[in-house]
Amino acid sequence: MLSSLLSLLFAVPLLAFPLVPRQLSTRQYIIYNKCPSAVNLYIAGNFEGSLPSQGNTTRFLSLGAGFFYTDANGGNANGEGTSRAGFFPDDFYYTVVDPQRINVGIQVAPRGRPSWLGFCPVISCGEAGCPSAFPQPPTRFPAVAETAPTPPYYRCPILNTTYDITFCPDGSFPIQGSTLHPNGNANKCLDVRGANYANGTPVQIYDCNQTPAQRWILNRGSTKVQLAETNFCLDAGSTPGNGVGLKIWQCYDNLPAQQWYYTDDNRIALEGQGLCTDLTDGILTNGNQVQTWQCTDGNTNQIWTL
Repeated sequence: MLSSLLSLLFAVPLLAFPLVPRQLSTRQYIIYNKCPSAVNLYIAGNFEGSLPSQGNTTRFLSLGAGFFYTDANGGNANGEGTSRAGFFPDDFYYTVVDPQRINVGIQVAPRGRPSWLGFCPVISCGEAGCPSAFPQPPTRFPAVAETAPTPPYYRCPILNTTYDITFCPDGSFPIQGSTLHPNGNANKCLDVRGANYANGTPVQIYDCNQTPAQRWILNRGSTKVQLAETNFCLDAGSTPGNGVGLKIWQCYDNLPAQQWYYTDDNRIALEGQGLCTDLTDGILTNGNQVQTWQCTDGNTNQIWTL
């Protein structure tokens, strides 16, 4: 009799509080590379190895795993100026893409989850400044609510969701790079003479013509100035000085002749040399080779705008 009564008493809470699925402390992330070549994978700033073209890899990480990105096609190992997929506790996910340039297209998809009322959409960005991405990492997140957050915040509040992260979802690297204009003159561009991509080709001023010879990759602060989709960089030579013409040369890491600093006031200065990229004599005539010259405040020949 007593055992029957105890069984009945202990059965009540079990019936009143049925078992429910529990959110795991880790989640599955599957990273795909659809780019035309192998890419380096970084997660939360750490190098995770090379991912072959058409390959994928799986990670089980925390709900706020940090950024997933690659330094391929002009990206950076530190993530700056690089397409990134981000995750945050409370089921938030998002992308960050520089408004001026994009190294790879990126897509984030909650696997097997239907999109409803703004929740759980697939987000994809294949161009600089796309509206579905943040221009820089967000510093705060909205409160969790019964309605979907305003993009570019996204949520998928379904327990234990797997996320598919894809680099180059369209199968190709985006055409990228920025044009550099002397002192804001939108009609003139920094240009590789004759589009001759070879060591020693002069860098000049020329009418803007939307060709690859005028597309450059650079970042604010310490940077190379790389010709997009090539392995050539703006190079000051082994003996830079006033009046020395600039050229392109094969890019090398830690080469002083290729180590520049793009300042907040739009000067491209050779690091530690006191020399700036300079429009020779201020002449805007096509074919005028640019040079290095002592950096001087207020010298408009040394202003280069994106």
